Amino acid sequence: MGKNQSKLSPEQLADLQKNTYFDKKELQQWYKGFLKDCPSGQLDKTEFSRIYKQFFPFGDPEQFAEYVFNVFDNDRNGTIDFKEFICALSVTSRGRLEEKLKWAFQLYDIDGDKFITYDEMLRIVQAIYKMTGAMVKLPSDEDTPEKRVDKIFRNMDRDKDARLT
Repeated sequence: MGKNQSKLSPEQLADLQKNTYFDKKELQQWYKGFLKDCPSGQLDKTEFSRIYKQFFPFGDPEQFAEYVFNVFDNDRNGTIDFKEFICALSVTSRGRLEEKLKWAFQLYDIDGDKFITYDEMLRIVQAIYKMTGAMVKLPSDEDTPEKRVDKIFRNMDRDKDARLT
């Protein structure tokens, strides 16, 4: 969507209004900004990571950005087009709680098997800690990724099968 187009077509706008929580004007503004940053209409992992780095200049967001990128990239073609971008943004910024939980679950369920294993959770939490660096002071029972994931699994893994559903 949006390749070499300076404006969304009426059909694209109608589709996005139906599938997001943004109105027509907001969609047009987001599209304009998206094309400014991504003139090709496609956002690749490298560029996505570069954008993340702007928000976390004191940490290393590369690994976390890759995990987020994979959730945004709905069709798994290695790039994010405007529709993928705006739909993910809509859910994360304005979606209902259930939609946000589903999106977050997809982020942590790295292999897509509908379970979050201890290892998957640890990989995401390690990426978050690496991204935030020493910016955040954590309590002693959460000051390492392993301690944080242990605590999460103690509280959430009710059947003690080392995976969350």
